[in-house]
Amino acid sequence: MITPAPTTKIDPAIVRGILSEIVPPTATKPGYIKVSVPNTSYELHLRPTAEIATPLGKRILGVIRVEARRIDATGTGGKFVEPVFGRPRRVQGTVIRAEGGAVVVDAGVPIHLVPTDARQRPEQFQLGQMVGCDVLDGATFTPRT
Repeated sequence: MITPAPTTKIDPAIVRGILSEIVPPTATKPGYIKVSVPNTSYELHLRPTAEIATPLGKRILGVIRVEARRIDATGTGGKFVEPVFGRPRRVQGTVIRAEGGAVVVDAGVPIHLVPTDARQRPEQFQLGQMVGCDVLDGATFTPRT
């Protein structure tokens, strides 16, 4: 059960998290936000694509988008994002749908995987199929209301 329990139904492709921190950019690194996912140990570091108006410690809704090196079908394993703390490097989960040039995967949190392998298209993946991939640096977060 998600704490606090949701009262309205949201799109399963949208992540519901808590804004933990906003880290400003430095001379060598871009700025990012830390989003904690309720009822998990995840604290994902994501680059915002728009201004974040949510106060720290409050609920934030949005879309996590990553570029996948190659998306592979997996027969075993569970849903996860590696590492638990930091920028996503590996994602595994079940396909929710294909939309907007991305495969939306439930990996404990919904993540939009954009294939970078020219031989792959989102439509090639089946609903409910277990997939896994390594992801490139630069996972983004687009806030939604």
